[in-house]
Amino acid sequence: MELGLVLRLLVIGISISETRTQGRPGPMSSECLENFLCITLRAEYFEGKYLSFSAVDQSGIAWELDEALASQCGYTVTYSNWNNIEFRASALSCHSHVEKDTFTVTIQVKASHTPDMKNASVHLKSASCHYGPWSPRQLVCETNYMEVSVRRDVPKTVKDFIQDEPEDWTLVFPEAKSGEASIWQIVFHQPEEKRALLVSDAWSAGYGLNITDTRILLRVPYNAAQTQLVKAQGITFSTVRSSTFYKQQWMILMVDTAVVCPVDGVDYTNKMIIWTVPKYIQALCTGATSFKDVLVEAGVNLHKLSAKEMASRKYVLSNDFDVITMKVPIGAEGGYYKTSVSSGQHGARYCINLFLEHQWEDNKWGLTKHTIIKEIETPFELVELTVTNNSNLSARIMNVTVGMFLLDVELVNLTIEGATVTVPEAVQHGYRMYEIKYANQSKVYVIQVPFDAPSIKKEYVRDDVRTYTLNVTLEFIIHPTSETFSVLIVTLSAVKDAVLPSARGFCDENNVHLHITHGNVDQNWMPFISGRHLTPEAAQKYNYSLSDNGTHLAISVPFLSSLLDYEDIHMSGVLASLHLTLKDGVTFANKKDFSISCRFSPSELIQCLPNGTVVITAVKLVRLADLDTSLLVLSDRNCKPSLVTEKTATFKFNVNTCGTKRKFNSTSITYENEVVYFRLGNDSPVYKLKFVCLYTIKQTVDVKYETKKNPSPSIKPGFGALDLSLKLFKDESYSDPYQELEFPVVKYLKETLYLEVELLQPADPRLELNLKDCWATNSQSQDSLPQWPILINGCENSKDSQRTVFHKVNYSNRVKFPQHLKRFEVMIFTFIEGTTPLQKQLYFHCSVVICSTMPQPSDFLCQRRCNPGKHRRDRSTEPQLHGQASSGAVLIRKENTTSRDSDGFHTVCSNIHVSCEKNTESV
Repeated sequence: MELGLVLRLLVIGISISETRTQGRPGPMSSECLENFLCITLRAEYFEGKYLSFSAVDQSGIAWELDEALASQCGYTVTYSNWNNIEFRASALSCHSHVEKDTFTVTIQVKASHTPDMKNASVHLKSASCHYGPWSPRQLVCETNYMEVSVRRDVPKTVKDFIQDEPEDWTLVFPEAKSGEASIWQIVFHQPEEKRALLVSDAWSAGYGLNITDTRILLRVPYNAAQTQLVKAQGITFSTVRSSTFYKQQWMILMVDTAVVCPVDGVDYTNKMIIWTVPKYIQALCTGATSFKDVLVEAGVNLHKLSAKEMASRKYVLSNDFDVITMKVPIGAEGGYYKTSVSSGQHGARYCINLFLEHQWEDNKWGLTKHTIIKEIETPFELVELTVTNNSNLSARIMNVTVGMFLLDVELVNLTIEGATVTVPEAVQHGYRMYEIKYANQSKVYVIQVPFDAPSIKKEYVRDDVRTYTLNVTLEFIIHPTSETFSVLIVTLSAVKDAVLPSARGFCDENNVHLHITHGNVDQNWMPFISGRHLTPEAAQKYNYSLSDNGTHLAISVPFLSSLLDYEDIHMSGVLASLHLTLKDGVTFANKKDFSISCRFSPSELIQCLPNGTVVITAVKLVRLADLDTSLLVLSDRNCKPSLVTEKTATFKFNVNTCGTKRKFNSTSITYENEVVYFRLGNDSPVYKLKFVCLYTIKQTVDVKYETKKNPSPSIKPGFGALDLSLKLFKDESYSDPYQELEFPVVKYLKETLYLEVELLQPADPRLELNLKDCWATNSQSQDSLPQWPILINGCENSKDSQRTVFHKVNYSNRVKFPQHLKRFEVMIFTFIEGTTPLQKQLYFHCSVVICSTMPQPSDFLCQRRCNPGKHRRDRSTEPQLHGQASSGAVLIRKENTTSRDSDGFHTVCSNIHVSCEKNTESV
């Protein structure tokens, strides 16, 4: 890892105490490895702090390091296993104090809780290391820089090499007169050109140049402008070919300061890391013709491993003719796993810090020592996280364990119901979080939430069980890379604590009522009937009642509502059912069903109005689900419904239309029809609803229904009113009847009474009113004695001296059906009781027969020979309807003279007061 990146990432950390634990080592420790000083900062002292590093020179000046200065001066900062921070300094770093065979490095570390580094604590660490004998040429490939150092004595001149680079001398010779012995100039060899830089310019360009009494050193960052990428045996190398010129006494000396470091060469096969390094690179071997391997060694973290140690770790180091290969099993000892993220997924990479040392001899340099430090990370590997539900049902606490995690992971945020909160803020939502660490350097997080926390979703599932669902997203950060990833936790706990809603249903004459008592699971359940959501707005529109007081839901539905299902029609009534479903307000899944069935009186289905109008409502039965109510018709298929709903069809028609059949009996007229439904292409009805309207005078019968299995139900019968009237008119025009306020009416002897009997209802042109008997009494009772006959069997009384006269009835604006009226006149005659003329009130009565206008084979009751324009007919086989109408009182007054009529009776000149009454019965 490059130092600049590391330094930026050091400001991220995990909160942990800095207090030194008794018996443990201090915050920093040092170790001498090869020609490096390694200083380790232990994580437990510096995590959670913002850090800065400085190198302290011999004058005590602290030089704060950044990425560029670290690469230029020979410093490297990396993270070792479990977040320990390692600071490495080259023996010839910029601020090293070299004395004889020892170099000393002093660093300063500042640690602060804030990024502005205020109130920072300062930690100093100084350490010295002995270094062994130097090879004539030593090459170091660090993770953030390349370094080459060579002996200062004048090497043997190689004729071919000098001939290849003659212009190097030309570039620097004019400056040869400068007297001070120092590095003077460096020339970089590139394919397209050669570029010479003075020392000051090279330093400004990021190169590190140093000189001791015996050595010259060049340090090159990997991103330097003069670096080139070359291939050798398929492996890519970063290389810088340069010649360094320096003065020594009166001579200008040139040193080959080429350096080469591999940048790839790592493969991953069968859970194995394979690192391949070619041995002899052209850039390092220019001018040499013979080579001999001296030593090949390898290790981890700059610690060399013996063959036995390698074998125990299953490492394999092989030294072939032209390459060195090192094989390390992924996960082997010496490396460590760190958390990684790819496309938001949690995973891990295996990391190991290998190094390789190769020493060889050639006929140009003698001994060359090449040390390569290689930080290797394996490709990302997905790691599944386990979510374990350990909820305590008795304590009503959700308890979820999430893991395993490595120690470089920290929980920082939670997203609860769409809102992201920090760990401390989550406590306010009822959450409790803590981590459990294990000896194998892993850990888990435990999340605890009460069942009744607002963010816990409660849902009824079955019987008395409901589930509690924890739905939370955990956000983690990885140290030191600051990568983040999220883990969605959705866990359910089933608890037997559900209280379901219950219902009580009942019916009255016109409505179905359902009262639902809420439980603890139906807060977001909604009532539906036949897929229709019941709302207060819909209740007002469709004429049903809906109310909810928080504890009870009350629904009232009228008998002929589209919300009801009609199961059956029978003589006992119409069986109607209300089926209500409570559905989840989010998923609309069915949760609870309620139903109630009631049998209603069928009076709402049939109305027989007095004017002969019939209103019949046909209902769609559940067993005929495909029935289209708009296609229902009467016996006359041209008669269609006037009002259609999803489940009903209403017909309104007159009894003398739509194929209605008529029957008579002694007390009523019966009208029959039926509602039928035909499927397309089928002449046999699949639905047949028969009904009857019965018009009667003196009899009241309950409406009865009867259902048949196939094809359909029938209705028997409905009832209406048959109205008769007897009126008194002022003259034979029959245009001006006496009104109620004009009674009593005064009439004198030999004056005429004009009487009219009318069938008011039903208005059926197929009916005809015929008079049977008319008579007078002196009391309101029709059966009281004495009685004075006026008409007998429809004819005048032959014993009367003054015969009754019939008048023909013609059509007029007032008379729509002439056959419904009979008119006749009666002369005031002498009424006697014994031999005394009657001088008090009288009442008139008529009995009638309602007959058919159609010719009948025989007609006993409907004899018409005494009626104008009619002739006697034979007896009818069809029963006829009989009725009666009565008048009010008739007052008789004496006159000053008396006379005897031709029959010898005394006629009294009297006033007669007549009033007519309607005798009607209705259902």
